[in-house]
Amino acid sequence: MSFTGMSASAKEDMVVSLATLVLHDGGKEITAENINAVIGATGNTVASYWGGLFQSLLAGKDVDDLIIKPVAGGPAAGGATAAAGGEDAPAEDKKPSSSSSSAGGAAADLFGGSDSDSDDSSS
Repeated sequence: MSFTGMSASAKEDMVVSLATLVLHDGGKEITAENINAVIGATGNTVASYWGGLFQSLLAGKDVDDLIIKPVAGGPAAGGATAAAGGEDAPAEDKKPSSSSSSAGGAAADLFGGSDSDSDDSSS
């Protein structure tokens, strides 16, 4: 995994999150000291508050529940509805087939077109 192109804050967040998952997977207690030890062992550095922040955020919580259970909100809730067999499931089945037949055109227009020439000719 490369952190190239990430902001410093996003990189620190990712490093601490991964360190926390390493501790959880290893059955170790999630403490600021342990988080910082894992981060140091990987050769990364983060601001001193990150370990304590994650320790306090996860205190008394089941990390497995946080990983496995979807949270209330946008994409996760929609995905859970489709996975549960809701009415959205058939619509999602249609989307990949329609986009796969025109993948070049859809992807090219995702950010307003791939050619500057095509933008000039339509103006």
